[in-house]
Amino acid sequence: MDKHTKALELDKILEMVAGECSSADAAELARKLEPVHTAGEAQWLLQETDAAFVAMAKFGAPSFYGMKNVTNPLRRAQAGGGLGLRELLDIGATLRTIRGLTQWWSKSESVRTALTGRFQVLAPNKYLEEKIFTCIVSEEEVADNASPALASIRRKIRAASQRVRDQLDKLIRSPAHQKHLQENIVTQRGGRYVVPVKAEFRGEVPGLVHDTSASGATVFVEPMSVVELNNEIRVLRSDEQEEISRILLELSGEAGSFADSIIESYNYAVQLDLIFAKAQVAYKMKAVVPQTGEDGKTILHAARHPLIAKEKVVPTEITLGDTFDALIITGPNTGGKTVALKTIGLLTLMAMCGLMVPAGEGSRVSVFRHILADIGDEQSIEQSLSTFSSHMVNIIRILQVADSSSLILLDELGAGTDPVEGAALAQAIIQELRGKGVRLACTTHYAELKAYAIQTPGVENGSCEFDVATLQPTYRLLIGVPGKSNAFAITQRLGMDPRIVDQARELVSRESNAFEQVVGRLEEDRRKMEDQLETLRASAAKAQQSAQEADRLKEEAEAQAKKEVERARQEAAQIVQKTRQRADALVNELEELRRQKNKQLSAEQKARLRSGMKDLESSSDPVHQRRDDNYVLPRPLVVGDDVLLYDIDKEATVLEEPKDGMVLVQAGIIKTRVPLHNIRLMSKRQLKKKNPGRTVTKSVSTPEASSSLDLRGQTVEEALMEVDSFLDRAARMHLSQVTIIHGKGTGALRAAVQQHLRRCAQVKSFRLGTYGEGESGVTIAELK
Repeated sequence: MDKHTKALELDKILEMVAGECSSADAAELARKLEPVHTAGEAQWLLQETDAAFVAMAKFGAPSFYGMKNVTNPLRRAQAGGGLGLRELLDIGATLRTIRGLTQWWSKSESVRTALTGRFQVLAPNKYLEEKIFTCIVSEEEVADNASPALASIRRKIRAASQRVRDQLDKLIRSPAHQKHLQENIVTQRGGRYVVPVKAEFRGEVPGLVHDTSASGATVFVEPMSVVELNNEIRVLRSDEQEEISRILLELSGEAGSFADSIIESYNYAVQLDLIFAKAQVAYKMKAVVPQTGEDGKTILHAARHPLIAKEKVVPTEITLGDTFDALIITGPNTGGKTVALKTIGLLTLMAMCGLMVPAGEGSRVSVFRHILADIGDEQSIEQSLSTFSSHMVNIIRILQVADSSSLILLDELGAGTDPVEGAALAQAIIQELRGKGVRLACTTHYAELKAYAIQTPGVENGSCEFDVATLQPTYRLLIGVPGKSNAFAITQRLGMDPRIVDQARELVSRESNAFEQVVGRLEEDRRKMEDQLETLRASAAKAQQSAQEADRLKEEAEAQAKKEVERARQEAAQIVQKTRQRADALVNELEELRRQKNKQLSAEQKARLRSGMKDLESSSDPVHQRRDDNYVLPRPLVVGDDVLLYDIDKEATVLEEPKDGMVLVQAGIIKTRVPLHNIRLMSKRQLKKKNPGRTVTKSVSTPEASSSLDLRGQTVEEALMEVDSFLDRAARMHLSQVTIIHGKGTGALRAAVQQHLRRCAQVKSFRLGTYGEGESGVTIAELK
């Protein structure tokens, strides 16, 4: 990693990626990531990261735990060498991880993504994986069932060991040897079973001495009676080791036969581990995939420096290379100029490494061949270079490398020397770099460079906003606005004697004062325009909300109107049906009279026919257009008056004053114009008390008023439902007492009814019937 990318702190971002990797090789790859230099490569890397990001959001992250770099053991096995238990276990763990990755992808993949090819290359080997874990228990032990021969040998070893222990147990329990033994235990020395004998009784227990205690008081003797059995165990142990070696060599050969496939799958798994680590970093940064290009245009919305804490970082808008190719950032110290400079370079480098950037949707970065930065103080005592000299050395090197595909970032350009010379040198450097076609962003305090940016096409001012009232920077980068150093204001706010500050202001040249005043007015105008813009945005949001509310009310009115129309249609259908029934009745009566034409109609029959005709007319036209010529409005109508539409007996409210004999009213949700002669001005109280004009009534069938209910023959559930309905009807009819007939029987229905009556709100009290009322076969309930 060169000094320019380090100056922009890309190494710290790559260390964050390495920290998210599960395998050591993936972490090492992350630390060695280098930016690509074409938009196509960058876009492909970003697509891979985005595919991992989306897959993690939907299905969770896959597990890369357990992967080890087994390339060297596999190559050795491929060449015919034998592998140890630990190496074979690492191969098995790697195969298990690879198989887990393919299973995760098979469950989560629904469409082809940028990662599909990498997952398809993975080649799990369940056969070898299971064989390794079946044969090897741990890095110190091979399983008994690794081979039939090994299982047989170990059975023989256990049997021989048991016989030796039995012999020695008899010896240590023997009364003849109790005093000769240091402890009544059986132990091992050099893989042979022995007993601890006191040194002074060494000759009393015939056998071979294998060891002596540190104090010399105890010797460990292998009694002669078990020497042959120990020899047998030693031979069996040797056979066991030979069989284990054969098994491991066989497993090594199998692993070597699959070496190329396993190594290739491991390398792709490492790359996937790195890609998902990038996605995990993007998730923590709340990053997005930027658009990429090679035209030098950088447009960052709500850009955040990824190394600043989330609660402290301030999103900012940054543009470079669109309408201007050079950005000169000014403003007070600690105002965020260097952070803005680093944000441009670091986010560009991140995108070129395939990392999503912490910015808003729609952001765009350009891919450059060179990103060159001179940031920070690189004073070198060893090379006898001052701060100014070290900056100039860096800038000279940058000038030698820079071309039309370069992004140049210069911090405090021209600082560290005479201000006049420094400003002139800075301007000359900017002109030279622009002549090479670079994209340039630099920070400075020189007023001459602010004026240069205002006067030169393709060069734009930028400033880091600073609130003088609070002496706090806002860290917002404002494009197109030159910044003020605010040195006088800050010094005075910190407590400097105003007399000294005023004297300093007088010492500043008239041109500098005039320029600062212009900048100050520009800043004030900008703030006013921002306030106006905020007000306009609030008004627009309010208007949009009002429009949405109006649309909602309109939809509700339309829905209500549809309901009213449907209700009117149903009422009309009922009227038509009643009219048809009455007409049919009249036709039948006339037909009957026709058959009796020789008979003369009686006065009663004629009256009935005339009444029927009038009823037919009335039912077929429920809205009577009739006028009360004697009615006169007591006063002129005004907006808000409560009136009655006389012909349809409907309450309404006046919306507009009368005009040309008509008035606009609203009845319910319907607005309509009606003639004045159809209006009756009345108060709400009168409207409730009086109901002039024709009223439309509906016949409602009511149950016969009865004060008794017979439940005999019903189940408990059916009876209780009937009781609830009966009590509701009785309450509406204002009955004070009712009788519930449940019969005597087993008494179950009576108990259920009386239990239910205790919970009924309408019941005040109840009792069984007396003689003549039905006795225990009925319950008399008194209602509230």
